[in-house]
Amino acid sequence: MQDKIVDLGKTVHRLCSADPAIKEILAEAGFRDILKPGMLETAGRFMTIPKGAKAKGIDLETVKQIFKERGYTVKEDNA
Repeated sequence: MQDKIVDLGKTVHRLCSADPAIKEILAEAGFRDILKPGMLETAGRFMTIPKGAKAKGIDLETVKQIFKERGYTVKEDNA
């Protein structure tokens, strides 16, 4: 089984391209705009999860906890 890792230093577009389940988890965590057509292809190309959380007023620790609950390892080296 492949390890599920979410690297907070990578763009949302890159993360979702590698693992489409991340898009649904982010929407569940409060990033509802990610489900809008074209959003991933535009803002997602430069936005990281920490930047998005700050812009949306979403608690980053909560987002990280949601990923951990879904079996992901959260990598923060480049965040």
